[in-house]
Amino acid sequence: MDIRRIDDEYSVTGQISVADLDEIKALGFKSIVCHRPDGEEDGQPLFADIAERAEQLGLTIMHVPVGRYGVDADAVTGMVDALDELQRPMLGYCRSGARSTAIYEKTHHLRG
Repeated sequence: MDIRRIDDEYSVTGQISVADLDEIKALGFKSIVCHRPDGEEDGQPLFADIAERAEQLGLTIMHVPVGRYGVDADAVTGMVDALDELQRPMLGYCRSGARSTAIYEKTHHLRG
């Protein structure tokens, strides 16, 4: 994993696997937001599989997919909810980390 810190509350990375979750927990993350739609690419882990293991480890996880057309109104609403509800530090992931960065930049100032 190539985890990039955006600020004290939020970091991003590319696609994670179930096996990465123990390390994510050990690094001190409290929550995860997946910005990748299921089925985007062959061999991509399903969100449900990652979520199951994350929850076993005590990590809170939300699915706020950002598709190939970019950040839409539903994604903005979902990310604002995640920012309002989830503990920090938070890790966002997608295929490369770019969408996770973009949605945070568009929403972190909108928190309730």
